Amino acid sequence: MRFDLNTITRDNIKKVVAYSSARDEFSGEASIFLDANENSLGSPLMKWYNRYPDPYQKKIKESLSRIKGIAPEQIFIGNGSDECIDLLFRCFCEPAKDNVIICPPTYGMYEVSAAINDIEIKKVLLTPEFQLDLEGIENAIDDHTKIIWLCSPNNPTGNSINYQDIEVLLNNFDGLIIVDEAYINFAKQRSFISELKEYPNLVVLQTLSKAWGLAALRLGMAFASKEIIELLNRIKPPYNINQATQDLVLQALEEVGQVNDMIKIIVQLRDQLAQALLEIPGVEKIYPSDANFILVKIKNARKLYEFLLEDGIVVRDRSKVKLCEDCLRITIGTETENQKLLERIKEFK
Repeated sequence: MRFDLNTITRDNIKKVVAYSSARDEFSGEASIFLDANENSLGSPLMKWYNRYPDPYQKKIKESLSRIKGIAPEQIFIGNGSDECIDLLFRCFCEPAKDNVIICPPTYGMYEVSAAINDIEIKKVLLTPEFQLDLEGIENAIDDHTKIIWLCSPNNPTGNSINYQDIEVLLNNFDGLIIVDEAYINFAKQRSFISELKEYPNLVVLQTLSKAWGLAALRLGMAFASKEIIELLNRIKPPYNINQATQDLVLQALEEVGQVNDMIKIIVQLRDQLAQALLEIPGVEKIYPSDANFILVKIKNARKLYEFLLEDGIVVRDRSKVKLCEDCLRITIGTETENQKLLERIKEFK
């Protein structure tokens, strides 16, 4: 495998000159800002929100660098992982020409973003055990295949993808392998961030929406080589992460211990909920999960979904998704929420 970043990057992206914000054009500290046409009198909310935020989120990257053990220059911060996904399509896939591979059942935004960017999607179903069909992926690759999207732990199945199988792809595919690790904090399998030095064609996505409990702030992360991160920075909007999000995220990143404690509690609640569900008639299978949700195969899944809605309990109906027939995806709630869920399922006839 010979990976050449220059070859897979779109020609027009190579020519893009990044938007130069006012704050990009000087270095050092300043006390009077008259360069960005802001309202110098302040704002109705808080005086300091009248200024544009750091366009490259340097303080957040420094904090993440310490937590993740990776250089700040190898970190991209997006408005949710969805922005990272969209920018990767824009950067490396030529509309109406290139294609990417996804492995359903998987996260739906890969396909949505591909459609928005006019990129062909090739689908290679996971095996019945929710693992990669390596032979199927190999057969699907052609000269215009730029990206293989992998979600591990996978959504909606909850399981981790075999580590060695991903390495096989990294060693034999000359395009990009994107490993979406939104749920990695709940898994025993180690993150692929540790493999970035070994594989220049690897991009790892993570988020603060799940284990960190910051879904409302919309902050996603891409980890890759410095060269790939430079390309993403070149084409992103100039101020894609607002100041309020940056302030709150910086506070949260000081609480690693509390997050680890929450992860332990969620994993314990997950295992308890899975065991309790197995004791209910009609529950046929609980699939192994390395995430903060479980996939449950159950009789009359759609009717149960609607029954739960009547009591204001919302789960995700995945019963029409291939390989997930008659399945509900259930996020792990609080102990009280989980108990209420179990009571209602027991009442379902």
